[in-house]
Amino acid sequence: MKALQITETSGPETALQLVDLPEPEASHPLTPGEGVVIDVHAAGVSYPELLQTRGEYQMKPPLPFVPGSEVGGIVRSAPAGASVVAGDRVAGFCLLGGWAEVAVAPAFFTFKLPDELDFAQGAGLVLNYHTAYFSLVTRGRLAAGETVLVHGAAGGVGTAVLQVAKGLGARTIAVVSTDEKEQVARDAGADEVVRSTGAWKDEVLERSGGGVDVVIDPVGGDRFTDSLRSLRRGGRVVVVGFTGGSIPTVKVNRLLLKNTEVVGAGWGEAALSDPDLNREIGAAIEPLIASGAVRPIVGPRYPLEQAAQALITLDERRAVGKVVLDVR
Repeated sequence: MKALQITETSGPETALQLVDLPEPEASHPLTPGEGVVIDVHAAGVSYPELLQTRGEYQMKPPLPFVPGSEVGGIVRSAPAGASVVAGDRVAGFCLLGGWAEVAVAPAFFTFKLPDELDFAQGAGLVLNYHTAYFSLVTRGRLAAGETVLVHGAAGGVGTAVLQVAKGLGARTIAVVSTDEKEQVARDAGADEVVRSTGAWKDEVLERSGGGVDVVIDPVGGDRFTDSLRSLRRGGRVVVVGFTGGSIPTVKVNRLLLKNTEVVGAGWGEAALSDPDLNREIGAAIEPLIASGAVRPIVGPRYPLEQAAQALITLDERRAVGKVVLDVR
């Protein structure tokens, strides 16, 4: 099979090599001896792969290895008792090995792909939408009628958060940097949009009537303090990641001013340690897809051999929606 390997940790421009490899066995490191074998049609591109090309991600497999955590494709085989069978269209989270023509995912990380979604959307479903639901509901305790502020609102996670929040009955305010990204955020359901380059905190306080209930922050950086200031009494800032590059710090006395919270949302840690959580979140997202609220926004698409350019697009913060590799 054709696959991409990271052969050195020299960055996205030079770390990847297109190779021919044997097809994987029906086994996954998380479920030894068992795994769902998937003929990959599309593979997702996300920040972990970018960091892996530099050796900066917390998971450091020995070189060379095939990166890629998300796939959309067709089941070739599945273990007994799995919720999918051969021939099913699926979205799978395989952790590694997705940037190949054939990949293997654990059964608890593999979900039937509804007819409403294509393979490219499937490749953007598990990581982003499970992260969105986990951040908003499991960790952020979002309730219908509350207001959510979303940073990085035009990216894969941001658009997922907007759609899930709207589907759950929340009001949404998006923070973006350009006209193009504003349109993407509005397409994803943002009720209000403010610019990260302006006095966004003051605008948020005005448009929310004194503060928001939940802030979802996958960006980090120097806007974090203003995120805290954007909260109403009892509000929560949910920390998802640091795509902005820097990790902010919190002066915890600020939390006393309005009885606010800073909450970590490490979906990966929770998902890997609790298979039932994945099934619960997958079941919660199904009606959001059926209602039309969840529709993964696919952004730039590249053939497998141009994965380096896909990563550079992410690195330069030019991506809107989910970056996808077309494998078949």
